[in-house]
Amino acid sequence: MARLLIVHHSPMASVRRLTDAVVAGATHPDLDGAVEAVLRPALEATADDVLASDGVICVTPVNFGYISGALKHFFDSSFRALEDVTANLPYAAVVKGTTDADGAVRALEAIATGMRWHRVVPPVVLEGPADDDAVTATIELAATVAATIA
Repeated sequence: MARLLIVHHSPMASVRRLTDAVVAGATHPDLDGAVEAVLRPALEATADDVLASDGVICVTPVNFGYISGALKHFFDSSFRALEDVTANLPYAAVVKGTTDADGAVRALEAIATGMRWHRVVPPVVLEGPADDDAVTATIELAATVAATIA
């Protein structure tokens, strides 16, 4: 069974809704149970979690035009252990802001480039409420990543 790590910082209901949508997509019935979704808060996720996974999805709010400090901490604390051993790891991201989320997207792409991870699909970038369309797009993102690693 493939393992999909979901690293998230979900302090608000809207981001939590998107995190739940990632889990729903990763465990979609069409995948016939081929993927195990492993949910880790960013402040608890470790390099070992990544090393035990076949793909990663990051979910973050936008704070001051950047990824959350919790997600940044995850990358800062795990980068050295992962940089030479996780090249081509499939990844995707969900970014939730109130307004401009471009800085957060750029930061995630720069980090993933440094890790030499492979982006499966463009990120879901939401500026505003986590409405049904955003949830649907997030489910589709996660299902696509899950199908890629299954």
